[in-house]
Amino acid sequence: MKERPATQPERFYITTPIYYVNARPHLGHAYSTIVCDAIARSKRAQGIETWFLTGTDEHGQKIERSAEQAGRTPAEFAAAISGEFRALWSRLNLTNDDFIRTTEERHKRGVQKLFAELRDRGFIYKGSYSGQYCVSDELYVDAPPGSPCPDCGRPTETVSEENYFFKLSAFERRLLEYYEAHPEFIQPEARRNEVIAFVRGGLKDLSVSRTSFRWGIPVPGDEKHVIYVWMDALANYITALGYGSDDPADQERFRRFWPADMHLIGKEISRFHCVYWPAFLMAAGLPLPKSVVANGWLLFDKSKMSKSIGNIVRAETVAEVLGADALRYFLLREITFGQDGNFTFESLVQRYNGDLANGYGNLVSRVVAMMHRYFDGKVPEAMEAGDAERALQAAAESVMASYPAQFEARDFSRALETLWGLVAAIDGYLTAAAPWKKPPERSEDDHRPLQARVLGCAAEAIRVVTALAWPILPESAAKVWRQLGLGDLEQAAQTGKLKTIEWGGLRPGTIFAEPAALFPRAEKDAIERMLNLENENNLSAVAAVSQTSAESAAVPHAPAKTADATVAAEPEKAKITIEDFARVELRVAQVLVAERVPKSDKLLRLEVDLGDEKRQILAGIAQHYEPEKLIGRKVVIVANLAPRKMRGLESNGMIVAASVGDEGAPVLAGFLEDVPVGARLK
Repeated sequence: MKERPATQPERFYITTPIYYVNARPHLGHAYSTIVCDAIARSKRAQGIETWFLTGTDEHGQKIERSAEQAGRTPAEFAAAISGEFRALWSRLNLTNDDFIRTTEERHKRGVQKLFAELRDRGFIYKGSYSGQYCVSDELYVDAPPGSPCPDCGRPTETVSEENYFFKLSAFERRLLEYYEAHPEFIQPEARRNEVIAFVRGGLKDLSVSRTSFRWGIPVPGDEKHVIYVWMDALANYITALGYGSDDPADQERFRRFWPADMHLIGKEISRFHCVYWPAFLMAAGLPLPKSVVANGWLLFDKSKMSKSIGNIVRAETVAEVLGADALRYFLLREITFGQDGNFTFESLVQRYNGDLANGYGNLVSRVVAMMHRYFDGKVPEAMEAGDAERALQAAAESVMASYPAQFEARDFSRALETLWGLVAAIDGYLTAAAPWKKPPERSEDDHRPLQARVLGCAAEAIRVVTALAWPILPESAAKVWRQLGLGDLEQAAQTGKLKTIEWGGLRPGTIFAEPAALFPRAEKDAIERMLNLENENNLSAVAAVSQTSAESAAVPHAPAKTADATVAAEPEKAKITIEDFARVELRVAQVLVAERVPKSDKLLRLEVDLGDEKRQILAGIAQHYEPEKLIGRKVVIVANLAPRKMRGLESNGMIVAASVGDEGAPVLAGFLEDVPVGARLK
């Protein structure tokens, strides 16, 4: 018999969008990255060699302007925000194999190689561009001067400059043919239809360089040009693997993992990933990714999260109060992947208490505690199963068959609904059997076989739930695995022990660890605690108060920004008029009382004198100012800000400060001259 050729080992390459460093990470960024992490963990558990990439997009005119407004160089500005993304991904237990920054030398080298390759193949030529450009989206807009951007609605700018152009128009037919031949390339169907309609509407050649700013990767051989940020950014998917490198190890990684199996993106950037990116790759003679999958928007109280609206929610807030696993579970359970999903603190706490604290966590605690109480923590010898045990085993085997397929189809909400159906079945089985209740006519010895049968069966079913839930609840599932006496779950996944999950894996004689809390019930104050954390953070995120206008009345020690301001300024906002600024009431106040707010590391409670009235203001400066040293000091406040309640205290106004240094430390605005209390800055 002829020997069959050895099969090629399975590999899987998944990417998140690389996140633009114009603002700190929020829940929407976390959602996309958590989805990728769960998929990557699942693939690794199946024994598939997996590479998971994320990173930050750090070039472009918007970043250059943001940095200027923040009083930093673009490199400093980008590094600070990129560092916040990395720190958050670590806190959320993400397992990305690489984190690419587009300011890295390896990326620059690869982008320049791609540009040169396209130019050498005749797909890039020099010309000039005159038209509209949206700085916020880094998008060329085919519209008359003054037109709003069709994507974000912000005003576009008229740009006239020498450019290099990519022959995008040459790929219109090829792209449509590819979409037809590969219907799985763009997902879901709604995004596919949008992209096809866009391409059928006609493609024009694309400007792929800029000369009006410098913050970008220079065009090789013509360094007065910088490469268009979207060509720069999209190339990260290949530069991170080693494209453009002479190192054999990099070249081997690129060979092993490209093309990507899945680019996970936000739906608003479908055009860039499904039109520009495949056209660039076709022109370079490189394989196209196997799929581009767009998730929906994460809404807060049914509105898209937006800095300008002020409804951004940080992932850190949920992680601090309920834990990272609670956030991971909620996002994948509550949101139907591919559709817009709504987030509220109320729904988060309800889901946490119902599914995790009262459901899975309580079930594990009961079974582990009873195993210790009745069998000294040692799994008893298996007893002959009765009808109830056979029914629970059948339920578990049904879940083991359906859950992986639902997960693989990215139907995470339905998959978790299925899995938690098994949690409910275990709980119902345990309640019906009631092993803790000994009938009066039975002795302890007579009752022990029933306890052994019930607890052994329940514990085995919990093992099944835990193994399946691990990609979504990595920290909590690992704790349960240890409590079941099964060792290190992460190691079990890496060594292929989760590749096939079958009934009967919990062996008699296994020693359970001591019970440990998994999901403490969220009490009534959990929502208030999260709202307080968000309100405190929002003290860091209010837009800068105009330094120039403030200096017309006084000379502050530093550029004025609201207290504890973040480096993430909002360059995309339209310029305000003098009438707009006149509505902001900046006044001089003197601090009468300063004290720390209980249970808050950031907040100080200040009582200030405005001459004609006294007010209470909360300021997020406690980590940088000692309260007693503020008493008697004159400060600038925003006097007509709407009141806000934090930690049960009302704040009537906001202290103005600069944001200084890499950590954005606040420095209170002050005066060189003697300025009377109550004076208004004009």
